Amino acid sequence: MQELPLNRPAGVLVKTTCVDYPGRLAGSFFLKGCNIRCPYCYNKELVLENLRPDNLNTIQEVFDHLEKRQGILSGFVISGGEPLLNPYTPLIIKKAKELGYKVKIDTNGTLPGKLKTFIENPELKPDFIAMDIKCQPKKYASIISGQKSPLYGKVEFFEKVLKESIDLIKEYPPENREWRTVLVPGLVEKEDIEYIASILPQDASWQFAQFMNKNCLDPNYDKISPYTESEALELIKLAQKKIAGAALR
Repeated sequence: MQELPLNRPAGVLVKTTCVDYPGRLAGSFFLKGCNIRCPYCYNKELVLENLRPDNLNTIQEVFDHLEKRQGILSGFVISGGEPLLNPYTPLIIKKAKELGYKVKIDTNGTLPGKLKTFIENPELKPDFIAMDIKCQPKKYASIISGQKSPLYGKVEFFEKVLKESIDLIKEYPPENREWRTVLVPGLVEKEDIEYIASILPQDASWQFAQFMNKNCLDPNYDKISPYTESEALELIKLAQKKIAGAALR
């Protein structure tokens, strides 16, 4: 297999974060490319892979940063886009683990086969997994996949892959896994909360975030007002009836 060049622009490096890896001071790397098209996504340049190369970091820069911050940072987050699609992800995990970092992967949960491959390989197994769970399957098959996607309309597909990914992740200790939902009006409503609550483990850490109506992948979403605080809390209280660990982050 041909070696991947380390000097190719690959993503955006956040050198230090205290919010991306629960309980750890960490660095984060957001890789290019994604297999779905969430209309509210604010990382649209990474998803569409249209960031200027001079606004991206190389894998070598990531490695240099990991070596420089060894002993200061204790965690490293690989996000995106969708990192399970990216050929550089295994290289980054191996390097980070060699240097003593705990590795967290952020995934959209639509690639359980790839996720299983990582989990079953001791060299690649993430120490922490965060999975986005956005809405119910019928909305994944329409709003989230996008009309141009080969996944458009495939409700049963999304129902299957989401449950498979949840089953893989729930084998982790509760302190090393979480699920995340952005409260997007029109996309996340009471029936979506009820569906998600029905498929998550009862001991899940289910973290909610308010929708940000700026720089959205679909410009129409820039015009949507976020839920009010009371509306958001009402949805979270509904989630807490089934999942005690549901909270607004």
